Amino acid sequence: MADSTPQLRVGMVGYAFMGAAHSHAWRTAPRFFDLPLAPQLTAVAGRNLAAVTEAAERMGWQSVETDWRRLLERDDIDLIDICTPGDTHREIAIAALEAGKHVLCEKPLANSVEEAEDMADAARKAAANGVFAMCGFTYRRVPALSLARRFVREGRLGEIRHVRAQYLQDWLSDADAPLTWRMDKSKAGSGALGDIGAHIIDMAQWVSGSDITGLSAIMNTFVTERPVGGDLVGLGGKGSADGAKGPVTVDDAAAFTARFGNGAFGVFEATRFALGRKNAIRLEINGSKGSVAFDFEDMNVLEYFDGSDDAEAQGFRRIIVTEPVHPYVANWWPAGHGLGYEHGFTHQVVDLVRDIAAGEQPHPSFDDALQVQRVLAAVEESAGEGSAWTVIPSAR
Repeated sequence: MADSTPQLRVGMVGYAFMGAAHSHAWRTAPRFFDLPLAPQLTAVAGRNLAAVTEAAERMGWQSVETDWRRLLERDDIDLIDICTPGDTHREIAIAALEAGKHVLCEKPLANSVEEAEDMADAARKAAANGVFAMCGFTYRRVPALSLARRFVREGRLGEIRHVRAQYLQDWLSDADAPLTWRMDKSKAGSGALGDIGAHIIDMAQWVSGSDITGLSAIMNTFVTERPVGGDLVGLGGKGSADGAKGPVTVDDAAAFTARFGNGAFGVFEATRFALGRKNAIRLEINGSKGSVAFDFEDMNVLEYFDGSDDAEAQGFRRIIVTEPVHPYVANWWPAGHGLGYEHGFTHQVVDLVRDIAAGEQPHPSFDDALQVQRVLAAVEESAGEGSAWTVIPSAR
C-alpha cells in the first residue's frame, strides 16, 4: 500500500478475545489486500490502565485511553471498533455515530430488540451523512460459506427446501468451570443462544437468501450455578478460593425449528455442552436441484451435491476452497494451502474499508443485525412458559 493512501484511523474499545482478533485483522488486511484506505491502529480503550497499556504494546496500538468516551472526542480517530460485552453496545455505538465516527460492532448487536432498534435507527441517520455502521458476523467471510452463498444465488440448488444449522461447543461442559460475564444475562443478554446461536441464524439467512419468519423453540440451563471468579474472556480461569458460587442466568443450550420467507423449513441448535465439539459450526442447505454442506472444523471444504449428475456418479463432492477463483483466496497462499479462523476477521476489515471508501453501506448492516436480534427474541419468547408444548402420555 502506497504511503500516499488516505488513512482510516481506528479506535477500539475492549482488548480481550475479540479485541485480539480484531487487532490482528486491522494489522494484516493492508498487507495482503490493496485497500483504498490505510487502517491505523490509533488507540485502544480499557478501564484498567496497566492492562490496556500492555495490550496496546502487544497488539500494536499507538495509544491508550481508560474511558471510551475519550475516543469519540479525538480528531485523529475515524472509526470505533466495539469489542465489549453486549450491555455496552447500544451506548457506545450510538454515541460514536452521533460523533461522526464509523462503527464496527461485535455480534450480537445488542441485548434486546429495543436496544437493537435504537442502534439501527442511529445507523440509518448516520448513513445519510456518509457515516456507516456494520455488525461483525465474521463467518460470512469464510471462503467456503461465501462460495455456498454464491451457489444459492446462481440457482445451482434450485428452490430451497431445508436449512440445518448447528453451533456446537463444549467449553462449559465442566460444571466447575467458573462463572464469567458470558453467564450473566444482564451483561451478555443470553447464553449459547446469543453468543453462538446468533452466528448460525445470520449464516443461514445470508447463505439461503431468505429471512426466518416464524419459529418454535426450547432452551435449557444444565448448570444453574458456578464457582465465582472466572476471567472476562469466558474461556477459562480459576474459581473463587473460598468455594463461593453464583447463579447462571442464561441458557446453556437452545434449539428451534423455523420457517423461512421463501418457504424453506429450518432446524437450529446452539450449545456449549456438546462434549468433544470445540467449534463445530455446521450448515446444510437442500434445494430442488442440489445441496451444500459446511462444517467449520473442516473450514476450507464445501460439500456440494449436484442433482443433475448421472445416477452412477451422484454423491457429495468435496470442494477444497483454496483456489484463486474462490472468494478472498487469491490474496493469500498458493492453491491447496488452507486459511484459518483469523482470516474471516481480516476479510471483514477488507470489505468494511472498501465500502467506507466507496460511500456504500457495509454488510451486515445494523438492520441485518436487528433481524437476527428479532429471531433471538422470538426464540426466548417461544421457549418461555407460555410456549405451546404437546405432552406425550407415557405408555409404560
